Amino acid sequence: MDNKKVSKEDKKEKVEAQKEKLEKDALEDGKIREYGQTVLINEKKKSKIHLLSIIGEIEGHECLPQHNKTTKYEHVLPQLAAIEDSEDIDGLLILINTVGGDVEAGLAIAEMIASLSKPTVSLVLGGSHSIGVPLAVSSDYSFIVPTATMIIHPVRMNGTVIGVTQTFEYFAKIQERILNFVVSHSKIEKDDLKKLMLDTSQLAKDVGSILVGAETVDKGLIDSVGGIKDALEKMYQLIDERKADTENKVNPESIVE
Repeated sequence: MDNKKVSKEDKKEKVEAQKEKLEKDALEDGKIREYGQTVLINEKKKSKIHLLSIIGEIEGHECLPQHNKTTKYEHVLPQLAAIEDSEDIDGLLILINTVGGDVEAGLAIAEMIASLSKPTVSLVLGGSHSIGVPLAVSSDYSFIVPTATMIIHPVRMNGTVIGVTQTFEYFAKIQERILNFVVSHSKIEKDDLKKLMLDTSQLAKDVGSILVGAETVDKGLIDSVGGIKDALEKMYQLIDERKADTENKVNPESIVE
């Protein structure tokens, strides 16, 4: 009788565990479909990497049309806060293919990524244009695939604006914030970045520059040309270094001179 009771309890526990696993898998699938996010678990390396996709247009305070591919900052910011607070997540890998978008929203995401204590690696696929430039350089280490592009141009605004001095001064301040962020998170000089931003020879009917693959590395914006394999290898390297630093702080006597 006792054996039957135990057997029923074991069976119930197995059913509950299976149900919980199915719910968790469904939640993960939903996160991938809705937000382009998932967690990469490497059992061999004992690490968990959060994968964040920044795709399409960066959506700000106004909702874009339904047919637009967008990255919503109100989805990304809480997720980044959760990554920082989680003891399970070891690092953040960011895949970027964006046409740009809302400046304030893009800078907010870039600042959040740059302020994380967890190791971060970005990989530009397709393109990282306009406000996508600060997003690409906000990580600890950045990669770009050979065919990907980055477009650097001055700040623009849609709609009607008041043609007064204060408006242009406001634009200049926004542009200065972007310049300072990019320069402080990459190897490019500010004067060089300004020249790229104000170039009149590369874009028809517009001002700015297009950089392709290795050109972004030569200019000092991106750290290396590479793909997903390279990005993951760098991610694991940064995670191992962080774990070693943490262990040394906990056990300073283990440091050998």
